[in-house]
Amino acid sequence: MVWTPLHAYLHTLLRQHPYLPPRSRLLLGFSGGQDSLCLLQLLRDLQPKWHWDLAIAHCDHRWPPDSHLNAQHVAQLAQTWQITLHSFLAPKRLKGEAEGRTWRYQVMSDLAQQQGYTHLVTAHTASDRAETLLYNLVRGSGMDGLQALLWQRKLTDIVTLVRPLLATTRAQTQTFCQELNLPIWNDSMNQDYHYRRNRLRLDVLPYLREHFNPQVDRAIAQTAELLQADVEYLEKQAQKLFIAALNPENVRQIDRQKLAEAPLSLQRRTLRLFLNPIPGLNYTKIEQVLQLLYGNHRDRTESLGGGWSAEVFHRWIQLIQ
Repeated sequence: MVWTPLHAYLHTLLRQHPYLPPRSRLLLGFSGGQDSLCLLQLLRDLQPKWHWDLAIAHCDHRWPPDSHLNAQHVAQLAQTWQITLHSFLAPKRLKGEAEGRTWRYQVMSDLAQQQGYTHLVTAHTASDRAETLLYNLVRGSGMDGLQALLWQRKLTDIVTLVRPLLATTRAQTQTFCQELNLPIWNDSMNQDYHYRRNRLRLDVLPYLREHFNPQVDRAIAQTAELLQADVEYLEKQAQKLFIAALNPENVRQIDRQKLAEAPLSLQRRTLRLFLNPIPGLNYTKIEQVLQLLYGNHRDRTESLGGGWSAEVFHRWIQLIQ
């Protein structure tokens, strides 16, 4: 086995942070592309030290047209390396990235739950994190959207999603695969400008690397990491304020005075918790309700959706339907 700097990095990371504990059952979402291939090789090489039970899952979305060849490539690799493979074929041709992602996570999560895999592992990198932050930024996301991919999150009571390469760039995974002569599957979809994220990958980030910062992937990913810690703190404070301000006798009423005494950031986050029943909740709707903090008795918002609106009722803001 060749011990590379990436091997050393991942081994040290997992010793410092128990993302993938020893003897865990790991299910790696595997496409055959350079990132997932890099992670699979790393996990295989570290397996004797960590004693994981490792398997891979491949999802065929029925696109691009050569997706069946990709599935065959993955099956051949699994056979050669003697790795347990779980293959999934979409029941129909899925429309777009979002639908594909939803289906993919659902089938892998269900499999992990049924067969006792404790960790679903994906090969998202710092480059993916940078793309996600930029993509959400231009769509007008707040801090929650800009924190852009977490190291880990619970999918079910027993299955945790883990992304151990979030501090590793796509350039690093490419170099790793090339140095070890790994058989990378080149997905034609990655060059398709129909998918908006590809424009960020192929045009925007290369431009930023050339003209602003050669390490822009890592810099933006670090921003997401900082935002993640801030979001965690603000969410805890908002939960405390929500509990303190909510009318214990009527959960459709929240105390205006207690909200008004809090910083604006906590006001918005607490109102988002309060307005949870409203479909399609967004910045504009929250701002409408925010104005009621300083309104008069019976002042009311426009319809917020789903038949809901909010009004001032003495000391309270109350939801009505």
